[in-house]
Amino acid sequence: MSKLFHLSRAQKWFQLSRSSVLRALAILTLGLLAAHGAKAQKVTMEFDRTADFSKYKTFAIRDGRLNSANPALNSPLVKKQIEADIQNDLTAKGLTLVTSGSADLNIRYTFGAVRKSEVEAYPAGWYGMGTRYVRVPYAEGTLVIDLHDPTTRSLVWRTIAAEEKSDATKIQGKLDSMVKKSIDKYPPKK
Repeated sequence: MSKLFHLSRAQKWFQLSRSSVLRALAILTLGLLAAHGAKAQKVTMEFDRTADFSKYKTFAIRDGRLNSANPALNSPLVKKQIEADIQNDLTAKGLTLVTSGSADLNIRYTFGAVRKSEVEAYPAGWYGMGTRYVRVPYAEGTLVIDLHDPTTRSLVWRTIAAEEKSDATKIQGKLDSMVKKSIDKYPPKK
């Protein structure tokens, strides 16, 4: 009867090995979830606290620059997409587009994408005691939207939206979201 309650060395090793694998998988899953959250779209905003945003009723898109080494992101079609998104989102906020002449706000934007890489560490080896380092390449796209007051010739509002993807061409699919999340922060709450 005592033999039933005693485990053989192989059974003990199997239980230890199995628990180590489960522990390593749990750590890996948490790491991947944290990495996914870290690579989410980020939008930051800054503005002139002395500016009266209620007086701005019209806008004009004055300048747009694309700074990407990837030809798919450095195209006139991408520029049209960004400008259409800015126009749609600002008109939804109640502002009116001015195609010629003076406007209350002049819009300037810059969009760029660069290749980057980061090193991620994963548990490896016996019992998950070792560490394996992996270089993970990704593309970071950044969209900066500036609103200038032409009467004071000063910057009154800026957003910076950053998106990280494994492939630079996938950033193009996120442009609508980058613009929308940026314009959603207008007008700022003081």
